[in-house]
Amino acid sequence: MRRFEDHGALITGAGQGIGEAIARRLAAEGARVLITDVDGERAARAAELIEGAVPYVCDVGDRASVDAAVAYAVERFGSLDVLVNNAYSCTPDVPLFEDEPDEHWARDLDLTLTGAFRCARAAMPHLAASGRGAIVSIGSVNGEQDFGNHAYSAAKAGLASLTRTLAGHAAPRGVRVNLVAPGTIHTDGWKGREANLERAAPHYPVGRVGRPDDVASAVAFLASSDAGWITGVTLPVDGGILSANVALRQALAGPPVSGER
Repeated sequence: MRRFEDHGALITGAGQGIGEAIARRLAAEGARVLITDVDGERAARAAELIEGAVPYVCDVGDRASVDAAVAYAVERFGSLDVLVNNAYSCTPDVPLFEDEPDEHWARDLDLTLTGAFRCARAAMPHLAASGRGAIVSIGSVNGEQDFGNHAYSAAKAGLASLTRTLAGHAAPRGVRVNLVAPGTIHTDGWKGREANLERAAPHYPVGRVGRPDDVASAVAFLASSDAGWITGVTLPVDGGILSANVALRQALAGPPVSGER
């Protein structure tokens, strides 16, 4: 498929993991992709491996940096048609809520939620001008249910709310706004903790944790004309974890009968 032929796309936090997978998918379908990341070397490494990708240093915590990235994308590609808000912060959880530091709370909300706001604000006039503008933000099941990390979860929940309110505002201008809410995704961030992923897998109804490409596929759909009548939605890409509690169901069913698995 070449659903993004001649499209200009800007993806934040795209130097690795989910963001890189999204850049790879959109580029494979014809998009010219601006891979932005606060780490310039990381962005450059990712761009080298993706045809049609250009690296750019961008800090979503700084308005001037965001405005410059958007302006560069428009200048380089001639238009900006897709914005993917993927950059985030997830500071370490604390055992007791009263020990949550102010700076952790502020950082997670600023980079995850306010950062997406900064990017959408800067991109909106250009997305509207393109006639096919789409914003897809990367939320989390943490924004829908308790999986820990108070600040990160609150930021992701706020991002889902922003998606709904912004969708109504942007629709008359021809811009669609949606959100993908992934469950546990096996990225490099889990390096050294693979055992945690193995323990988590059986709790997912589909029997595994997610992969970056699972999220990239959903983003490509929502950003494309195939989703032309979809806006303001949160799409869980979560292996069914929000719809079913496998561990509880098994506990209520009791121990397996001899010979059953």
